[in-house]
Amino acid sequence: MGELITFWVTAPISVGAAALMLFQRNAVHAALLLVLNQFTLAVFFVLLDAEFLAAVQVIVYAGAIMVLFLFVIMFLGVDRRESLRERLRGQRPLAIALGLFLVIAILFVVQIGVGLGQRTTEEMPRRAGNVQEVGRVLFTDYVFPFEVTSILLIIAAVAAMVLARRSRSVPEAGEPAASGDDATTAEVPR
Repeated sequence: MGELITFWVTAPISVGAAALMLFQRNAVHAALLLVLNQFTLAVFFVLLDAEFLAAVQVIVYAGAIMVLFLFVIMFLGVDRRESLRERLRGQRPLAIALGLFLVIAILFVVQIGVGLGQRTTEEMPRRAGNVQEVGRVLFTDYVFPFEVTSILLIIAAVAAMVLARRSRSVPEAGEPAASGDDATTAEVPR
């Protein structure tokens, strides 16, 4: 009974935080709502007896990755306004069509999964605990995708810093170029 009460208290918070995150104009508020959503996902993992995944959710995602996101948001500046004008024609209808396709695909996958979830726990093979099984599968069957993912995350973090640094060093229209670096403004002795 306690699990059911916990679910019905946590589920509206999770859905509400996700919906509010989508409509936030301030990037910091959106990131903080995403952290709240990730904490509610950790509660769901605990309810499903996946304590290891709950700990990883809190430590890695809500902790490390979201702190990195907040640093990038603060580094790039939160007071910048983005243009709401569409630069690519047909972008909005394409996004709506792809969103509808995603919803249909999710409904199809859920319909297939409902039939698969009818097995009882006696039919499932007995294996080691949750942490041991995740470690075995991660470092035997999925070690290559795990390493590729870590390399891609490092490349993305470095690329974000390089792009942020490059965009600040380029002078805006109407601003004079930095002195000393430009060969056209320096005097050449004869």
